[in-house]
Amino acid sequence: MEYMGDRATLLETGRFVQRHVGSAADAIDPAADGTAGIAVGNGSGAEADIVGAGIDAVETAGTEERYRRAADRGDRASMSMLGALLLRRGDLDGAESYLRGATADGDRAAANNLGVLLHQRGYADEAAGWWRVAAVAGSAAAAHALGRHFRERGDEPAAEYWLRQAAEQGHALGAYALADLLEHRGDVGAERWLRAAAEQGHREAAYRLARALELRAADESRQSGAAGPVARAIAVRGPADAVTGRPAHGRGGTAHPSMESGTGVPQGGERTAAGTGRAGAVSRPGGPGVRPPASGTRQGSAGKGSGGPGGAVPAGKGSGGPAPARPGASGPGTGNAGADARGPVGTGLVDSVTNLRLSTLDEAAQWYRQAAARGHRRAALHLGVILEKRGELKEAGRWYLTSAKDGETRAACALGFLLRDAGDEESAAVWWLRAAQEGDGNAANALGALHAARGEPQTAERWYRAAMTAGDVNGAYNLGLLCAAQDRTQQAEQWYRHAAYAGHREAANALAVLLLQAGDATGAEPWFSKAAEAGSVDAAFNLGILHVGRDDDRTALTWYERAADAGHTEAALQVGMARLRDGDDQSAERHLRCAAGGGSAEAAFRLATLLDARQPPPGPPVLGEPMAEKTECEEWYERAAEQGHRRAQVRVGMLAASRGDMTDAARWYREAAEAGSRNGAFNLGLLLAREGNEREAALWWTRAARAGHGRAALRLALLAARRGELTEGQRWCARAVELGPAEVSERAARLREALHQELTA
Repeated sequence: MEYMGDRATLLETGRFVQRHVGSAADAIDPAADGTAGIAVGNGSGAEADIVGAGIDAVETAGTEERYRRAADRGDRASMSMLGALLLRRGDLDGAESYLRGATADGDRAAANNLGVLLHQRGYADEAAGWWRVAAVAGSAAAAHALGRHFRERGDEPAAEYWLRQAAEQGHALGAYALADLLEHRGDVGAERWLRAAAEQGHREAAYRLARALELRAADESRQSGAAGPVARAIAVRGPADAVTGRPAHGRGGTAHPSMESGTGVPQGGERTAAGTGRAGAVSRPGGPGVRPPASGTRQGSAGKGSGGPGGAVPAGKGSGGPAPARPGASGPGTGNAGADARGPVGTGLVDSVTNLRLSTLDEAAQWYRQAAARGHRRAALHLGVILEKRGELKEAGRWYLTSAKDGETRAACALGFLLRDAGDEESAAVWWLRAAQEGDGNAANALGALHAARGEPQTAERWYRAAMTAGDVNGAYNLGLLCAAQDRTQQAEQWYRHAAYAGHREAANALAVLLLQAGDATGAEPWFSKAAEAGSVDAAFNLGILHVGRDDDRTALTWYERAADAGHTEAALQVGMARLRDGDDQSAERHLRCAAGGGSAEAAFRLATLLDARQPPPGPPVLGEPMAEKTECEEWYERAAEQGHRRAQVRVGMLAASRGDMTDAARWYREAAEAGSRNGAFNLGLLLAREGNEREAALWWTRAARAGHGRAALRLALLAARRGELTEGQRWCARAVELGPAEVSERAARLREALHQELTA
């Protein structure tokens, strides 16, 4: 066909008329997100709008007949409208003659629609010619279609030119297509046009703008060092966590860390952040036979705690490798967001009530809400994730439900977790089943964990295998956990290897622990290293233990520090104690605070001891003075005591006694004594003796003396001497001399000599 010159020529010749308000020839774009326009093309991706006034309404036969009569008389506007009507109906043959007639008479909307018709017939080049005609005459819809035409042919400069023409005229589809092009190139101007399209109601633009803002919020959170809801809303629930055991405490000595592995509770049945496609459940492995797998739980910070001294114990909260996906799907690429050098940039939303600028994440939620309200199921999913992180569970559930009903499997899975957390496992299982049957591996893992917790290992195994079939490597890891819990060590090792070779870092750590338990330290170390380098905090901690066993304290401390920096409680305790030994009290305090805040009773006790040493000794209580408030060190002692730390319980009892609160003191001494503390038993005996209850006091002193407490043995010797039981007194004197300390040994020796003289007198 013949191309009809540029816009200046057209205006000079007058062949194409200017738009008039209300003219039927006006090119309109009734739906900003394209819902009212016909997207044309043979699967190529090029889009164009059929434009024409009033074509959204259902036309009556009478209306069509009026258009037809007027068109046959040569009325340009009627030819354009009738052609658009027939084109929308799919009558290409009937539409073409009218559109060509209107186009020849200078109707730019007809020129655009003729391009649409020709594109539908496969004449892309001729269609582009007519789009150019309409575009240079000012048709934004034609400029958009022409831009898409050039983009699909790889001519990005021409595509950008025409899409920009459409976008700058306020064409929402043009703005969105321009943003997509700029984003593909990594141009920071993309956000401006996404925002422009979104503000006109384009739902996909609103979704992608929200994604860009959410990712930016996560970056801002990471840069500020805040691991708050923003970061978790995006990348949470990626790799799986493992739960550690309790630190060894209450023994009066160094806390001895134990190996941490993943060998007890399934992983992968957990939520993921929208759009990550990766997730993981908290795995609380406990060595083989410790406890059966339980349902996936929320992910926590990595590796909090450790086992007691000795062999391998439940794994810590570390991060697993690739994990199942939960809420969210990545939309089209988001690229870099920022200002467009060519023009003004959107400055973000302002709250209509407070008139304050919204935070980046709040703005993202607003755009998700706009897209979700227009039926965008992934936007509803992402909005649910953000709301859930804020604690707005009811509304989050509503958006999950909306998205799930629209067919979003990750939303169904997320809704299942929300119901599970609310205590409705039966409803949760229904939604997990729905998602798993649609191929959601995370939901399959959740079902496996649910059945494992119910003592149905065969059903659990079936769902874990389904998760593997769906491409979720957590399925293999969970199968390893299931086998380990049943003492099927060989099969557990096979599944751990399967997951570890696929990049699952917690499986690599669990495999290493399994090998170490079998005595293969040489085979275990490479897997520990692989898992640690991939980001497993548990593996880093375990490498520290491995090097301590080789007396390589320097290397061990390096790995402990790495795990501590990632939030591992027991590792922070080990680093804190190392710093105490080195005399670096400031660094020790910082690490002990981290460990104590993470729940370590031993760390709380050691922190209290450190703070206690800095305090001046308390003076004697003065009658009439109010009781002094508890100091920080006393609060830490109490926290450790409440967690069952025996030495802390004794110390809290002593502090209570110093305040004159003998009832509280006796309570804490008794708790410590009953847990095996010889100091607690001795102090409880002193309190009872002061109250005149020497019989019970003697019972506790006997328990303390048999546990190696020299002062308790001396008290028993004195008690026996007063009763005239000289032989019994000599026996306890001998025990006191043996146990010490020196002062006690000296007094016991003198008493024994006196008793001997009395016996031989």
